[in-house]
Amino acid sequence: MSESRTPTMTPVNLKSLAEELKMSIATVSRALRDSHEVSEATKARVRALAAARHYEPNAYASSLRRNISKTIGVVIPKVANHFFALAINGIEEAARQAGYHVLIYLTHDDYAREVAIVQHLKGGRIDGLLMSVASGTEDFAHIKSLQDTNLPIVFFDRVCAEVATAKVTTNDYESGYQATEHLVQAGCQRIAHLLISNNLSIGQFRQQGYLDALRAHGLPADPDLVLNGVMDNEQNLVLIRELLQRRPDIDGIFASVERLAISTYHVCRELGRRIPEDIKIIGFSNLESASLLDPPLSTITQPAYDIGREAAKILLRAVEKKKPILPGQSIVLDSTLFERRSTAGR
Repeated sequence: MSESRTPTMTPVNLKSLAEELKMSIATVSRALRDSHEVSEATKARVRALAAARHYEPNAYASSLRRNISKTIGVVIPKVANHFFALAINGIEEAARQAGYHVLIYLTHDDYAREVAIVQHLKGGRIDGLLMSVASGTEDFAHIKSLQDTNLPIVFFDRVCAEVATAKVTTNDYESGYQATEHLVQAGCQRIAHLLISNNLSIGQFRQQGYLDALRAHGLPADPDLVLNGVMDNEQNLVLIRELLQRRPDIDGIFASVERLAISTYHVCRELGRRIPEDIKIIGFSNLESASLLDPPLSTITQPAYDIGREAAKILLRAVEKKKPILPGQSIVLDSTLFERRSTAGR
């Protein structure tokens, strides 16, 4: 009595296809990649056999042959921030559609940590990088050295002007001007500007918009009304408290970052300063609960999701086509002013 056996299924790969077609492995590979070096007749034969044998390409091996990892890196200052959370969603959506993975690195707004991360990325773990620089970064030599390795880089929101590549930002100058003008039109005469860092271009643009709006409306640009905050929230509370106690004439505050606006709410409540009766507040924020604060916070809201998605699309096109990224590919998106009760007029 003969013993029945189940035939062993031999894995179908490029080598087995090439042997059956009596072609070289290189020709079969080019045919499956729709290369112009292979005739249409040959492509048709290869595709027909590949379909009949249920051939599935090894995506990992293909990536290795093309010297790509199908992974992009994202360097951001913090994740506990509504803007960056939304931007990451946009980045991941674009990456997913293109078949890429995303690795996220946090600098915690620390320059030394940013340098260490950039050094780590020189190991070739990613195909391209999306980056929003730390607020304390003043020397960009580490980023320039990374670009010298020919790694494609696109900046978003917090950009490095010294590196020639694409940048995806919002109209920070116009938004700073609009926020300040909104306070003036609400009746404010002594408007303070709170920012975290004037090293970054976004801080510089927003502050310049603030100063130009004051001048346009005949109000003095008082350096004493510009407060540079720090990374520590407790220390920011101290600085804002000192400012409001030193300058009781302040009747409007333009906060260029979300957490300074929230800190101002805390200090005003502590000092008995009523919002908006005694002092009006507007701030850059993507906080979904801004409308639920007491009173609801007027905001300049950035299109964070679109910023992340557009930055990723620029990067992925360059990676796929193996083309350099040029500064001319930069995009500036518009922010939106949402007027709420924190700036209600008299």
